[in-house]
Formats: sequence, structure tokens, C-alpha cells
Amino acid sequence: MDLAIIYVTAPSSEEALRISQALLNEKLIACANILNGMTSVYEWQGEVHQDSEVVLLLKTHPTRIREVTERVLALHSYETPCVFALHSHEGSRPFFDWVRKCLGPEDTLIV
Repeated sequence: MDLAIIYVTAPSSEEALRISQALLNEKLIACANILNGMTSVYEWQGEVHQDSEVVLLLKTHPTRIREVTERVLALHSYETPCVFALHSHEGSRPFFDWVRKCLGPEDTLIV
């Protein structure tokens, strides 16, 4: 089993929670971690900005990356949200199995 972690930033805990709950209810992710207290320093439209943000770590199957990304983009308030996936096949087998079980029947995962 492979696992994907999708990294997303959001402007607030409330938005991060709203996005996470929608994805979980739609069985697109097995779990979300919401990490508060991040400071982002970035350039946007020619100016340097510094903002407080929240990090979401979304756990899913690699075949769901496109669906999760599209859904995050639809739910997110930013014009250009940070959304990217990290893919691994190494880790705790029981955890990987739990992720797969949370995402529904195996035939819903394109392997």
C-alpha cells in the first residue's frame, strides 16, 4: 500500500477544520492533522508578506490526490492555495492499512 500526505495551508483553524471535515465526510481522506501557529513569509503580486497560517496534513491513497486537490481548491478561500502531495510506500503497515480501510471499499481505489 502506498500513502499520500497532502500539504495545505489555510488562513485560519476554522477554515482548515471546515475543509478537513468535508474531505473526511466525502471519504477522500482518512485523517487530517491541523497544525496552528505557522508563520508564512512569501512574495505575492510583487510584495513580501508575513502572515499567520494553519497547516493541514491530509492522509489519503495516492489515487485520490487529484480528487482531494480539486476539492481543496473548490473549498479554499485563497486565490492560489498551497496544495501539494508527498507520496510514500514506506512506513507503518498497520497505519497504511487503516488509511485504506477508512477510504471505503478497495474497489473504490484505483491502484
